[in-house]
Amino acid sequence: MKTVQMTIDDALLSAVDHAAGQSQETRSAFIRVALQAELKRRQNAAMEEAHRQSFQAQPDDDAWQPARRAWGE
Repeated sequence: MKTVQMTIDDALLSAVDHAAGQSQETRSAFIRVALQAELKRRQNAAMEEAHRQSFQAQPDDDAWQPARRAWGE
């Protein structure tokens, strides 16, 4: 693991310390988990956007659907 230095405002640092204390973990552990969660959220958002774009690129084609029956849909 590497040690990094960062700048953070006092209010956010207090909130991080409070949340870390509630879950009985260190400030560093709390920040690591938060960073991992944010990276995963961004990865998921990028995948969802790519998925959305792939659907938009497809023509609206209902040919794959089975024929409707005489007794209803």
